[in-house]
Amino acid sequence: MSTPAGFDELIHPATRLSVVALLAATEWAEFAFVRDSLSLSDSALSKQLHTLEEAGYLELHKEGGGRKRRTRVRLTDQGRAAFEGHVAALRAIVEGAGPPAAAEAAPPQRHHSGAER
Repeated sequence: MSTPAGFDELIHPATRLSVVALLAATEWAEFAFVRDSLSLSDSALSKQLHTLEEAGYLELHKEGGGRKRRTRVRLTDQGRAAFEGHVAALRAIVEGAGPPAAAEAAPPQRHHSGAER
């Protein structure tokens, strides 16, 4: 089976997929909210956000300074489109692996010889 259109290798790793899925449900999210929601360390989340930002999939906005510094993050239009395409590709994969058609799922027929009676 070939990889369906829209499958995104950058989004696919579980941590990045979780980040993007969480962000897809909101306009902006606080760094701490994303970190806590996904049970990630600051450094692990920062690394994933940096990768997604470099790809143009999200935007970071930093406010304030020192200990009062807050970081907010959101998906860009490109990131949202990539996520939606990836979800559609995953659905296509899952649907393609569904149960076989009824005719194919029928149990094999047993053939009886006259000696079995």
